Amino acid sequence: MSGLEYHNNCVNWPAQDVHAAGGLVDMIDSSLDVSRKTFLKHVDRESLQNLEVELGYEMHPKQGLTMAGDFHVSYHRSRLHGETVYYLKHSAIEYVFS
Repeated sequence: MSGLEYHNNCVNWPAQDVHAAGGLVDMIDSSLDVSRKTFLKHVDRESLQNLEVELGYEMHPKQGLTMAGDFHVSYHRSRLHGETVYYLKHSAIEYVFS
């Protein structure tokens, strides 16, 4: 594996883990903003590319909007149940890589 794999998003998160200690809410509350460059160093590129396609992004700017070119997407580092995770936020939905 070349990095953290896409795990889940907040919409599909198990209900019992949303407010659990160390769970989703704690992860979001304790997160730090990171650059896309830093995010890319830690996540599996193929896993991210699959997610980008799923979200409707193009792979090249000449084809249309890419995730890299979307200034509404933010990138973050945090901890989920004691493990370092990275996530991106798109349309107020957190997409977690662990």
